[in-house]
Amino acid sequence: MASPLDGVRVLDLTSVLSGPYCTRILGDMGADVIKVESPKGDITRRIGPKRHKNMAAVFLNCNRNKRSIVLDLKTDAGRAALLRIAAQCDVFVHNMRPQAIAKLGLSYEAVKEVNPRIVYAGIYGYRADGPLGNKPAYDDIIQGASGIASLQAHMSGEPSYVASDIADKITGIVASGAVIAALYHRERTGEGQFVEIPMFETMVSFSALEHLYGFVFEPPLGNAYYPRATSSHRKPYRTKDGYICPVIYLDKHWTKFFELSGCPELMMDPRFADIEARTQHIDQLYQIVEELLATRTTAEWLEIFEQADIPVSVLHTIEDLVNDPHLAHSEFFKVVRHPTEGWIRQTDVPVRFSKGDAGIRRLAPRLGEHSVEILTEFGFTPSEVAFLLENNITANGVSDDVDG
Repeated sequence: MASPLDGVRVLDLTSVLSGPYCTRILGDMGADVIKVESPKGDITRRIGPKRHKNMAAVFLNCNRNKRSIVLDLKTDAGRAALLRIAAQCDVFVHNMRPQAIAKLGLSYEAVKEVNPRIVYAGIYGYRADGPLGNKPAYDDIIQGASGIASLQAHMSGEPSYVASDIADKITGIVASGAVIAALYHRERTGEGQFVEIPMFETMVSFSALEHLYGFVFEPPLGNAYYPRATSSHRKPYRTKDGYICPVIYLDKHWTKFFELSGCPELMMDPRFADIEARTQHIDQLYQIVEELLATRTTAEWLEIFEQADIPVSVLHTIEDLVNDPHLAHSEFFKVVRHPTEGWIRQTDVPVRFSKGDAGIRRLAPRLGEHSVEILTEFGFTPSEVAFLLENNITANGVSDDVDG
């Protein structure tokens, strides 16, 4: 079956995580993603374990389903080559600051001039027309600015970052959805457009969804955070021999839990009688849960929660997930042979389509692996390709030597 985005060409000028995750999603959905890299390549080519130079773990995981072309966009010839390619693409994605992309001569106005139907997506720190519009932004900065880091203080006692590049990845997910929405708009109207995806505003929207709380009202009707999510006792709970992660949420869950824990009278406690009361007294409630769960083994609690139909999971490490039986059953982790990097592990595309095939069609490319192929495909003559190669404006993707 054809992939959902089969036939869509994406010109990808992104690096690190937010942009590459966006374009990986588009590639997983079937788009032809052309990753444009400088002669040095995306910095993630050098982050993490590796077998070969410029083919490190983070890059391999974030850049599948893409073809790589090297273009030195600081040269007139490199910029001109990119615009020739852009004229035949559907989507243009970058994650540079507005003034940086404009300095390269690749603003929306410049690209629109060669392709009025282009969907042009800019991923950067802040809305460009605001006072912070030209400020640099990275994941840690946005976690701090958006309230995510301060929310952690309710649980740990001091502000901290989530142990994941959550701002980069959520922005990448939002960006992929925005690009697809703009493509749908173009299908209906024939119009291309500029799509701005700022990290700060995206993550404020994300963190405020439940945590705006009392500030939903004007004037505010209470604090601006959701007590259940920020309770210091909301965490994986220690059992006699490990950890367990239950979510006791509905009235029927609490009734069953108190009954099976040997303290049914707690359901009659006015502090815990319904969801409104439980939310107001969540710290006391979760402290009771913490104390009760420490009295039995993980296996005992799993059996109890399963019988009571209370949602629960054991605590996994990332290493545990590789051998998780549920993931193994659905073949979620794919061990595949990369043409140059040997056997590598990839996650499956998490969504499934009954009408369409989303999946891994090609593995992460070597730097410039497809430069000549792409240039030829977009109408560059052999002499033009030779000129770009001879002047180091492009590169032909010769395999790097093994490190060390």
